[in-house]
Amino acid sequence: METLLNDFSPGLFFMQLIILIILIVLLGKFAWKPILNSLEERETGIEDALQAAENARKEMQNLNADNERLLKEARAERDAMMKEAREISDKLIADAKEDAKEVTTKLIENAQASIQQEKQAALAEIKKSVAELSIGIAESVIKKELSNKKDQLDLVEGILKDVTLN
Repeated sequence: METLLNDFSPGLFFMQLIILIILIVLLGKFAWKPILNSLEERETGIEDALQAAENARKEMQNLNADNERLLKEARAERDAMMKEAREISDKLIADAKEDAKEVTTKLIENAQASIQQEKQAALAEIKKSVAELSIGIAESVIKKELSNKKDQLDLVEGILKDVTLN
């Protein structure tokens, strides 16, 4: 330490001190302000980027929530449409069954009426045939003068055997 004190020169010390102060002033004026400004700008940019990322994350959450809501609404609408379609198809099937029953009932009624008419016509034809047969038998009996009952019975039985009901 003694050598330091012996080599100490106050003029050199003041000169170096003045140069140091000038250097600090120059650095403060020309270097520190731009460096601090660029650091502040960078810090602001980073904060803005973080804020933008946070906003984007919130926006994504909102979009996801909206998407979920829209998806639920779409599912509900689809379910409602499917239910409505099932109801319409059930109604169409029921209407078709009802129409088929009505048509079937009408066909059965028409068939029964037709059968009844055919039956009446057949009965009328049989009555007509029986009447003609009876008239024919009566004519035969009247034409032939029969003296006794046995001959009359033989004649009727003979005629009945000859006549075939068609």
